[in-house]
Amino acid sequence: MSINNLAVLQYTGGTTGVSKGAQLSHANLVAHNTMIRHWFIPYMEKGGEDLIITAIPMYHIFALTVNGLLMFSAGVKNVLITNPRDMKGFVKELKKHKFTIITGVNTLFNGLLNNPEFKNIDFSRLKGGVGGAMAIQDVVAKRWREVTGSDLVEGYGLSETSPVLCCNPLDGTHRPGTIGIPMPNTEVGIFDENGNQLPQGEVGEICARGPQVMSGYWNQNNEGVFFPGGWFRTGDIGVMDKDGFFKIVDRKKDMIKVSGFNVFPNEIENIIAGHPKVLEVAAVGVPDAKSGEVIKAFVVKKDPSLTEEELIAFCKENLTNYKVPKHVEFRKELPKSNVGKILRRALKEEQAEVAA
Repeated sequence: MSINNLAVLQYTGGTTGVSKGAQLSHANLVAHNTMIRHWFIPYMEKGGEDLIITAIPMYHIFALTVNGLLMFSAGVKNVLITNPRDMKGFVKELKKHKFTIITGVNTLFNGLLNNPEFKNIDFSRLKGGVGGAMAIQDVVAKRWREVTGSDLVEGYGLSETSPVLCCNPLDGTHRPGTIGIPMPNTEVGIFDENGNQLPQGEVGEICARGPQVMSGYWNQNNEGVFFPGGWFRTGDIGVMDKDGFFKIVDRKKDMIKVSGFNVFPNEIENIIAGHPKVLEVAAVGVPDAKSGEVIKAFVVKKDPSLTEEELIAFCKENLTNYKVPKHVEFRKELPKSNVGKILRRALKEEQAEVAA
């Protein structure tokens, strides 16, 4: 058997379209494991006493290869959380363990921080948390540091890339608001729609090539999946700063066109999440006869006294005029995937049905 033979058909989450099977080889997974094992050294104690909290389903690529393959190969004990949506039960379980690492998504970390018992957990051995799948909001990272005394850093990857392409350094030199720097032996660049690589500081599509990148989708027409030279097109819009750190602007498919201006939901959500009375938020574009699209914010309240007027006023103080939501809808909860990622697509489809 060749190391390049197919090992896994890892189906994408399908949060922005139909789920497809990414073909990952034995070589992809071995290379990925080697890369991230070196990356996680600052979070690993000598003597094999590490313990990681796994609140993501093991069929998700992040949990499979990071919490699963990496931690198994490194001899790290895994504690599986079967129902992380039960925050009360989740926190109760965390109190039983002096864990050293925790991985998850922004909504999970935010949910923990908003549980009154979370602050009473023993964090004495916690080296830090690693978030992926969606942007770690500034307010969540800041509160995590205040409550746990450790860093919450962001990484970036996809099912098609085993998944990690970039991650912030785990040695204290991370840069909040970014997805970090590329993994060893991994090239990441910013490209325009014609496949031309852009210089640092310009916004474009994040593309990557490396030994962890899939060969293509199973039984699919892979035209347009790669740029010439083997550059995999992620579909995410990003930018590289002068020091080589990458920042995700947003998903290309989630971009909102307001009177000809490009607006990315991540920026809107990050601002609104900073309001002390907001628990969760999602921003999407909805049709508008005058502007083409306008921004609608779906908000879960932390404080019942929050009003639409108060939230709009807050946005006007922190956003340019065309980025301020024209509509706000309060909800008890937002649609999420099984890993806790907020599904903007479900909200957009719902709004399209209403408009129709």
